[in-house]
Amino acid sequence: MKKTMILLLMFGALTGCVSVKVNNPELVKNAELSKRNVTFYSNVWEVAINEGRTEILDTAYVDDAILHTSPAVKGKANVKAYYENFVTGFSERKFIVKEIFADGDRLVKYWQFKGKHTGAFFGIPATGKNVDVIGCTIVKMKGGKISEEQDFMDNLVFMQQLGVIRP
Repeated sequence: MKKTMILLLMFGALTGCVSVKVNNPELVKNAELSKRNVTFYSNVWEVAINEGRTEILDTAYVDDAILHTSPAVKGKANVKAYYENFVTGFSERKFIVKEIFADGDRLVKYWQFKGKHTGAFFGIPATGKNVDVIGCTIVKMKGGKISEEQDFMDNLVFMQQLGVIRP
């Protein structure tokens, strides 16, 4: 009897520690928002870059969106034009979201871009070279749309792969 009681108490203590319920509505709301944003954001890049259907960008961004590049790209139409360079400049494109994390309206995406430079890309004539670069993007969402992005990648390596700059 004593052993049975001890085992029951131990089992209760262990399962009590394992099954923790979140009773904070704000945490639950934030987790749900994070999940929606990750799903939305991942789909945007699958459609825009991999499928080449950049019209999705017309509804994916807020009107006053900003890409923190050099120089900055401001406004939804300019953001779309920026990303269209990747679609028209590269065939055999593959944009891979390797990992993505969210905390409500803030996301971080670790990605890889591969493609063959077969068209004009920001004024650079086709080189026929293959590229394979990795990077990270910090994202701010607003009302279910993308409001800001900042990409980090090794542009020197990218330009070397294009053959624009020699190693």
